[in-house]
Amino acid sequence: MSNAESVSETGNRSPRKSTGELKAPTGPLVSPDGEAQVRLAIRPSIHRGFAVRLAELIILMTAIIGALALGLGLTDYLSEHRYVAAYLLAYGVFRFADLLVRDDAALGLDGERFARRMMYELPLLVLFFAAPFERTYAYGGEAPRWLCGLGLLIELIGLWLALGARIQLGFFSPILPEQSDGVLVRGGLYRLIRHPIYAGEFIVLFAWPFEYGAPITLVVATIIGIAVMRHRINDEEAALLAQFGDEYARYMLVTDRIIPNVW
Repeated sequence: MSNAESVSETGNRSPRKSTGELKAPTGPLVSPDGEAQVRLAIRPSIHRGFAVRLAELIILMTAIIGALALGLGLTDYLSEHRYVAAYLLAYGVFRFADLLVRDDAALGLDGERFARRMMYELPLLVLFFAAPFERTYAYGGEAPRWLCGLGLLIELIGLWLALGARIQLGFFSPILPEQSDGVLVRGGLYRLIRHPIYAGEFIVLFAWPFEYGAPITLVVATIIGIAVMRHRINDEEAALLAQFGDEYARYMLVTDRIIPNVW
């Protein structure tokens, strides 16, 4: 997720200065061939950005499936458990849609940031491993189907919240990026809570232990998830206060972080 969740993509305008009497134009600064070369130089960068993010998603989903298979001790489990398969399918679609919405500047395409994001995914892999492992080796048998269905429903709610907020943040800002040095998004989901993306992603991961009826994993994941989310929110809000000052301070007075009227 981006470092400034409630801020749209920004742009800067250089101050206008008096240049005196302007001379008549002497011709285009860039020839048609040069312009074509510039366009060709931009396109590979865009394609490379998408390729890197797509590769990151494939690596993550492969690792998740591997962790799931390791936790279960067998590989054909998905064909026999439709709720689990539906959860993973929905999660994969969400991650793919999320990378389409994000911009390259927020993600960072250099090797160091890529490696850092992969490190951030390690707790996620532990979660995907722990729930089936707990069910298989602690309780045995299968989780009740109604519990699996409830987990899928909770996940879909979280996906709607996180992706809806991401789309709103990326496409429905009230001012175009080139018209402002920063836009504080306060409408839609952001009118209710300040961090709907974090809330949605937490709900998605919270739903996973329901698929296996794994209460220990649920409790541990909730405690760790809240601690991590709290740390990330504190860092982000400090940055937003530095950027927007009193405007963001007033926004904080009328909204809650994650749960309306609670936190």
